[in-house]
Amino acid sequence: MSKEKKQQDNTILDIAEALKLSPATISRALNNGNYVKAETKKRVLDMAEKLGYRRNLMASSLRSNKTNTIGMIVPRIAMFFHAEVITTIQTQLHKLGYNLIISQSGDSLQMEKELANTMFSSRVDALIVACTLQTEDFSHFDVFVNSNTPLVFYDRVPTKPYKAIIVKGDDYRGGYLATQHLLELGCKKVALISGPLTTNLYIGRSMGYKKALAQYNIPENDDHIFYQLLTHENARKAMEKMFKGKVKPDAVFASNDVTAIAVLEFAREHNIAVPEELKIVGYSNDSRTEIIRPSITTIEQFPKEVGKKIVEELMKKLTKKTNETDTIVQDEESIIPVQLIRRMST
Repeated sequence: MSKEKKQQDNTILDIAEALKLSPATISRALNNGNYVKAETKKRVLDMAEKLGYRRNLMASSLRSNKTNTIGMIVPRIAMFFHAEVITTIQTQLHKLGYNLIISQSGDSLQMEKELANTMFSSRVDALIVACTLQTEDFSHFDVFVNSNTPLVFYDRVPTKPYKAIIVKGDDYRGGYLATQHLLELGCKKVALISGPLTTNLYIGRSMGYKKALAQYNIPENDDHIFYQLLTHENARKAMEKMFKGKVKPDAVFASNDVTAIAVLEFAREHNIAVPEELKIVGYSNDSRTEIIRPSITTIEQFPKEVGKKIVEELMKKLTKKTNETDTIVQDEESIIPVQLIRRMST
């Protein structure tokens, strides 16, 4: 018997002796087991803290084949949308007795692969992932599928069928609503600054944009459509190119709010009146879009609802009885509605 194991057993015996309870009762209380009164659990936990008891989580997980830990991989924690989703998920999981381990890929495919392997080796009970912009082959997640470990993709998800839970926003409708709004206001030259078409987000948003143009019989102008990484610098380059051209846009649909803010800055610096000469719609409802002047019209993605839906779908898998078969044979997809939030930029 290891020294640590012996110390753990001794502490349990010490708690039992101090409270005049059986070691079995102490063990059940420490493991939040059934058939132990709430009052007894509290007495046990208080005494455990007093005596310095530390539960051996690794040993417990090996016995139960469950760690009560959920892994999560996101591109960047600092991104507004993901920060809101993470906060909601962590709050919900904590109430349900689960811990959340969060890691960020930095939008690096190699890092994502390494993190997926690390999460599996850490024996997480489930994995939640928002993929990188480069992820087109999802085989590095197959180990979770093959071991029947619940796997959730959200926001940035596979574009081809994959055996996982899918929770995503209605990006097609979001792109359509943004463009339709600009066209209804009389705009005839609506530019699109989109992210790369390697991910579902920008495929959907650009398709919605093109659908709205077609419905209003507005021809696409290739000089006004950009597929690029949505950075502040790239947005300014796109604006410089468009406003040096013969035909200048009268509106811009930016596929994220970082780009929308950069477009607004460019307009200010070049004395382009917003919304009189140029109307702007962003995407995500970043809190900055409401306080900047003029405030920016955007598409609300409801990240809190996304987070709640992820936990809801995850719990359906994690609370299945061990004798129930629950192999996912195809995508189990949930689409969260989006909404246009009109502000002063239009």
